Amino acid sequence: MKSFVLTLLLLLIATLPMSAQNNPNVFRALGSPEDPEVQVSWNKYFTYEGIENLSRELADAHPELINLSSIGTSYEGRDLWMLTVTNHNNKPHKEKPGYYIDGNIHSNEIQGTEISLYTAWYLAENYQDIEFIRELLDSRVFYIVPTINPDGREHYMTQPNNANTPRSGVKPVDNDGDGKLSEDGFDDLNNDGHITQMRRKNPRGQWTTDPDDPRRMIRTDVDEFGEYEILGWEGIDNDGDGRVIDDRTGYYDPNRDWGWNWQPDYIQGGAYKYPFSLPENRAVADFVMEHPNIAGAQSYHNTGGMLLRGPGASEDADTYNREDEAVYDFLGEIGDEMMPGYRYMVVHRDLYTVFGGELDWFYGGRGIFTFTNELYTSHMMFGRDATRADQYKFDELLLFNDGWVEWETYDHPQFGEIEVGGFKKNFGRANPGFLLESDAHRNMAFTLFHAHHLPELGIENVETETLGNGLRQITATITNNRVIPTHASHDLKHNITPPNIVSIEGVDVLAGMIVDDADFDFTTEQKSDPAALRVDNIPGMGEVTVRWILRDSGNFTINVESQKGGTVSGNFSM
Repeated sequence: MKSFVLTLLLLLIATLPMSAQNNPNVFRALGSPEDPEVQVSWNKYFTYEGIENLSRELADAHPELINLSSIGTSYEGRDLWMLTVTNHNNKPHKEKPGYYIDGNIHSNEIQGTEISLYTAWYLAENYQDIEFIRELLDSRVFYIVPTINPDGREHYMTQPNNANTPRSGVKPVDNDGDGKLSEDGFDDLNNDGHITQMRRKNPRGQWTTDPDDPRRMIRTDVDEFGEYEILGWEGIDNDGDGRVIDDRTGYYDPNRDWGWNWQPDYIQGGAYKYPFSLPENRAVADFVMEHPNIAGAQSYHNTGGMLLRGPGASEDADTYNREDEAVYDFLGEIGDEMMPGYRYMVVHRDLYTVFGGELDWFYGGRGIFTFTNELYTSHMMFGRDATRADQYKFDELLLFNDGWVEWETYDHPQFGEIEVGGFKKNFGRANPGFLLESDAHRNMAFTLFHAHHLPELGIENVETETLGNGLRQITATITNNRVIPTHASHDLKHNITPPNIVSIEGVDVLAGMIVDDADFDFTTEQKSDPAALRVDNIPGMGEVTVRWILRDSGNFTINVESQKGGTVSGNFSM
């Protein structure tokens, strides 16, 4: 069954109707727009200015599908741009189930931005031609924030860094406790824009060059001496305290700042002052709180090829009960098939402990079914699990040594004559250009599958019956034709989202009730305001039956209002 569902979904996404081509110079590739309004090559990364320009271009080219707005500003005053993608002409976006996407919470984890932008571009450019996309945007809304850490992104791109830095934003922090802020960071000794390794010749060192690849350093056996010692990343003791690179830009972790199971820094390294003490995270939280229609979410990190769900800490294991886990498992296992080399995992069990993570706040604090995807995996290098040696082979055979800085001699003020070299900052974690679009498409397809299964409500089996003495009875079934319920079990437990409202108009209602068991006619009457029944949950792939007793006859309207399931109404007559 799972393979059939996946096959059907991929066919829906990838197949266009057989129509004449619009561009005589192009033969359309399946699953891609033939002649998009906005021409973009998805084999590169965008600066902040590039993100802003592309976002504006998309909104200008597709005003009926994309609205561009800012949800707040970063520490350095950059806008956090939001693309609201839906059919804006059929109903207000807050009346549709919402799907939230963001990327780049960690400064160096950049490709989530491009995958977010690719999603907005793909949805808009294929709306007219692919029925699946059209139905998705007619019934759902996507809130896409390409980067929620634009300051750190710019620092990573424009300043000397290695593949792992900076992880945080750029608020100055006194990492070494000397009363000064960020005064002893990296030093780009060879002025190439990358922070690579320092090594020094030492006849009693523990490292030697690989005889098969002189670029690579390998450890000697425990009973042998090598020819080098490794001194760490490029840097100089700038503050004279006898340590190198002990107060660089950043320290805090923006993904430890969220208001669910938050812990202080001495317990959770990287936590800042208090939950939502960072302006970027606060802006996202405020937006989500103002948009209770958000029922699904995705955040993009890197690296390792993982589809992660919470909980982040074992202390929260009971937050996820069986019903919610079944939804996550259904989505995650399909995601495993859609993205070769990726693995569906639970954060605390399969990775490490995280307190105060975004993933947990979205689910624990708001009842939103949320994934974090760790983008890019070394499996993409040669279609198998890669070794460290494979990195050098991949760079040589497929990148033509573009990812490597050759070893170069440097006269260091503290260490004397050393050599500097190694992989560039954009090697290892960020997708190479030729692997970026395929990764973007597969991850996007997973989010579209997730969004497809947000609640889809309907009104069915409306029956009227004469009871005598001028009274009539109306019974209706409210259906949910997708896997995700209107309320997660965790939501119901903590009363996060108000109940769904199923109401009837145009008639004089005497009594209203929910039918608990139609076979035995067991019902639960709502004494107060019986015309507007409060329904706690409409389960995934399930239904709820409601009933009213009334005095009138004639035309009537049934309305369903659900914060996470959207609105639907129907007109009927007796």
